[in-house]
Amino acid sequence: MNKLILAAALALPAVPASAQPSPSTPQATVGQQAAQLRDAALSDNLAWTLVEELTTEVGPRQAGTEAEGRAREWAVRRLTELGFSNVRIEPFEMPVWVRGQERAEILSPFPQPLVLTALGNSGATPARGIEAEVIGFDSVAALQAASDESVRGKIVFITHGMTPTQDGSGYGQFGAPRRQGPSIASRKGAAGIVIRSIGTDYHRNPHTGVQMWADGARPIPAAALSIPDAEQLQRILARGRPVRMRLVLTPRNTGRHMSGNVVAEVPGTDPEAGIITIGGHLDSWDLGTGAIDNAAGVAITTAAAHRIMQAGRPRRTIRVVLFGAEEVGGGGGETHFRLHRERGNVVLVGESDFGADRIWRVNFNLAPANSALADRITALLAPLGIVRGRDPANAGADLGEWPRAGFAAIDLNQDGTRYFDYHHTPDDTLDKVDPGQLRQNVAAWTALLAVAADAPERIEAIPARRE
Repeated sequence: MNKLILAAALALPAVPASAQPSPSTPQATVGQQAAQLRDAALSDNLAWTLVEELTTEVGPRQAGTEAEGRAREWAVRRLTELGFSNVRIEPFEMPVWVRGQERAEILSPFPQPLVLTALGNSGATPARGIEAEVIGFDSVAALQAASDESVRGKIVFITHGMTPTQDGSGYGQFGAPRRQGPSIASRKGAAGIVIRSIGTDYHRNPHTGVQMWADGARPIPAAALSIPDAEQLQRILARGRPVRMRLVLTPRNTGRHMSGNVVAEVPGTDPEAGIITIGGHLDSWDLGTGAIDNAAGVAITTAAAHRIMQAGRPRRTIRVVLFGAEEVGGGGGETHFRLHRERGNVVLVGESDFGADRIWRVNFNLAPANSALADRITALLAPLGIVRGRDPANAGADLGEWPRAGFAAIDLNQDGTRYFDYHHTPDDTLDKVDPGQLRQNVAAWTALLAVAADAPERIEAIPARRE
């Protein structure tokens, strides 16, 4: 954290409601007030309080389970206590899969146990497990190219070489073994599949994650090995001798259950100016307590909107959405888009869902007419060490449908260098959240909202993307 900024923040009083700009307020004054809000947020501990409460009082929050329901109850109560308006739940139903026993071992040629976890929607083995020969591949493409005969009846193993990056760009490429591998293996007649976890750590913690069965693919047992165990299996296979594995996975589908989004608002003074929608997802995987994925995003966007609310009513309404069921396919995002696309008067969207480490880049997807707005936001973010990127904003998993449909979006990109060390593992816990970096996130989102919510110009639509 910049010590000069922090010192200034500690010396600044909160901006009173009477200082909130009107559409006729000179932009220089608006910028000064926004800077005050930004700097004051650097000493704001509300986000930390919310992360600590959610991960401690609720813990893991798998979508569609009773735990996710308790998270919604917590969110409604806390948002109401904080003074937000129109606090409500947008309910929807979803199919729910839960994990069971998870064990694996090499039977020959070198008997030893392996550490793994089932992938979301995995099929089940019999209670006693299955035993089969292992066939290894170094990519999904190599599995795809293999003959059905070579794969039939075997346990497929896919490895890869994901490395850390600041922007997390490796996740798209190296996520293929999890996303497509199980369906390909199933179509080729495999008895099961294990993959190297989609992660960058060397802890003996496997990374779970959702995968969807493609048409024509029968659910088979599908799991992720911890990275040390995946490399151990790779070395064993390299000895050139047949490798036999016992695999026990007993997940089950429990039917359709309730999930939902929690929605709250900071009402604006000008209904015609539109709504800014921000948020994060409330659900998490069940292995850890979902601190970086995504209690942090819930807390960051809530704390930033709360700081704007405390300063007085903005011109535009700020809507905070805490999405349900993101981890298992984005049911909350789809529900919210369907409910609000036509009648919601939304003009700008953005999501926080990449951990809690410092924001280093801002990307815009704004119309050319709003280039001055982008410039003002960029200038206000610069003292926080945030640079302007060149990629179009995509608004994250829960709000991504909006820019694809022609709505403006802004991304505040967090440093993801260590994110995939903990993502979807038992290690996603509160101690991974750095309070100073969390406050920098709140300051950045506060700055964005302070400018965008009171911008005097119209926020224009953008061209819809063709998929």
